[in-house]
Amino acid sequence: MLLIQYPKCSTCQRAVKWLNDHNIPYTDRHIVENNPTYDELKQWYEKSGLPLKRFFNTSGLVYKEMQLKEKLPALSEEEQLKLLASNGMLVKRPILAGDTTVLVGFREPEWAAHMAELIKD
Repeated sequence: MLLIQYPKCSTCQRAVKWLNDHNIPYTDRHIVENNPTYDELKQWYEKSGLPLKRFFNTSGLVYKEMQLKEKLPALSEEEQLKLLASNGMLVKRPILAGDTTVLVGFREPEWAAHMAELIKD
């Protein structure tokens, strides 16, 4: 499992604690120092089954400064993915990506349901 996160983000900190508390192995990746690529984002988006807008950090300063709430609907899927790949602070975090699962944002019940076979309490 690959965990893409921003260490100063409290939601990311809760996700890390949850993974550690359940002894779930993961590789940690700093979203700003090593931003997801266009190809990674496209693969995760397709695998997740989520709307592409869920991959945007809609509460972030960069999203608001760029006025993306108004601009996103007019952008193609490719343009949105390129935008996400251009700045890690635009990407919703954390992202947990595995062979069969992609989780965006941390919601403990959702993570627990998807990770039930890995939880070692």
